[in-house]
Amino acid sequence: MRFSAFNTMCLLCACLSQAACGGARSQAHPPPVSTAKTEARPKRVSDPPAHIPGAIDADDDGIPDRAELRSFGDRENFRRWFTGVAEMQFYEMSKAWNAEQRDCAGLVRFSWREALRTHDRQWLWRMGGDYAAFAPDVRAYTLDRSPLGERLFRTRFGAFQESDVRDDSFSEFADARTLKDFNSEFVGRDRRAAQPGDLIFFHQPWAQRYPYHVMIFLGAAREASENATDWVVYHTGAMAADKGTIKKVRLAVLDYHPDKRWRPVEHNRNFLGFYRLKILR
Repeated sequence: MRFSAFNTMCLLCACLSQAACGGARSQAHPPPVSTAKTEARPKRVSDPPAHIPGAIDADDDGIPDRAELRSFGDRENFRRWFTGVAEMQFYEMSKAWNAEQRDCAGLVRFSWREALRTHDRQWLWRMGGDYAAFAPDVRAYTLDRSPLGERLFRTRFGAFQESDVRDDSFSEFADARTLKDFNSEFVGRDRRAAQPGDLIFFHQPWAQRYPYHVMIFLGAAREASENATDWVVYHTGAMAADKGTIKKVRLAVLDYHPDKRWRPVEHNRNFLGFYRLKILR
């Protein structure tokens, strides 16, 4: 199935049919954020490397320079894989994505990991569905050669130190707030400054347990017929009776969301803005 004008209308209606996670149902029914079940830590955590030779953090952003993508080509290729994998989940969720990790932050984690893998035939078979080569692979490192192993996500403030690879400063898990606070940097609230792969954050204090929600900015969509450049993709989150789903919609549509708190516009204080992954600095 591919996106069309009819799908856009259906999607907006579907957005309004979801319930806010962690809070009471509202009349506008904004997308839920996250639940305790899907935001629980994964059972398996890989051992971090014991040492990162010559590791420095020249910009003091908490991410070792060796884990950042230093070349323009690597940054662009990562963006194309990251957004490509995320968008593909709208058409068919990959069997490689752990069902217990399917929520808004889980989509970011899954797409990030898969963007760094070697995209060979074995990868295509494991992912399933209609995947293709979105771009050349990232050259700086692959996931199995990552300076941080699979513990890609920083969990605390501060510049990188050697001890960080042995304690809990990096993890395989990151919820939406952790992605915002420690793994990305603020770009602005003006969408004209956004680049594909940037994250969009909302903060809804009325969602008592998990008030942060994240979307992935795609820019242009996969299908040439979808000629707008303001597409986003996100997981709605899950509830006890609803596992949630993937939505793909334009910012221009969200601008008119019936609940003003979910509009990605500068005067909405619940809209935190666009953020860029630190590895893309």
